[in-house]
Amino acid sequence: MKPKHIFQAEGIVAGYDDKAVINKISLEIPSNKINVIIGANACGKSTLLKTLARLIKPTSGKITFDGKSISKIPPKQFARFVGLLPQSPIVPEGITVADLVGRGRFPHQSLFSGWTKEDYEAVAEAMEIMNITELANHHIDELSGGQRQRVWIAMALAQQTDILFLDEPTTFLDITYQVEILDLLTDLNQKRGTTIVMVLHDINLSARYADNIFALCEGKLVAEGEPSEVITSSLIKEIFGLDCTVIEDPISGSPSVVPIGRHHVTNGMHSLGNG
Repeated sequence: MKPKHIFQAEGIVAGYDDKAVINKISLEIPSNKINVIIGANACGKSTLLKTLARLIKPTSGKITFDGKSISKIPPKQFARFVGLLPQSPIVPEGITVADLVGRGRFPHQSLFSGWTKEDYEAVAEAMEIMNITELANHHIDELSGGQRQRVWIAMALAQQTDILFLDEPTTFLDITYQVEILDLLTDLNQKRGTTIVMVLHDINLSARYADNIFALCEGKLVAEGEPSEVITSSLIKEIFGLDCTVIEDPISGSPSVVPIGRHHVTNGMHSLGNG
């Protein structure tokens, strides 16, 4: 079981080219839980994730890991505890699946040491979890978008960090694989206690899989808590501008958002006639 860590942000402001995208956000990431960041396009979800993962330096505020500023932790040491799968990772030219997954072991290796038994086992396990073992010797540019995404997630898993940041990990995947990936991440969380923080677009999948949700609107954190507390029709209207009703998911019991739309009435009858 992964140890508990205290990962906190206090009043962080961050963005690009002197333009703030997230504004004075304070939060603490619940340890050993699945956390999902939701919000409309361009609200700052990915910027928040990148700032927490140290890809973007905040212009003000502070981020601490177990009480120490993350800016003062050596990069390789930080990478042993915190892993990141960005939204659009760049694929090195001509690299194979096994080689790319193996790069997840870099934080655990020294400059002059070779691969250890633990390195090989971590890579093999990560590929098995993502069901890509048979693709080990394939070049990345031979794969479909969905297969590539599973390889990138395997690389993040091979890093074996206590905290894993994932920016839209189900991108390019159809609904079957989206559910499969989220189930696998849930297994990782439940079996190892890995703290997971991810950006997801699908509200209902977010509500089903998250233990905790951070809801953003125009760069500010407007709600935080369990899905049953956060996913309400009023919040969905506030952050997405969407009229909806929230019902109980018949499978998981989590809240499920049902959009109303302009062409339907709440009793389920179509408004364009009876024919």
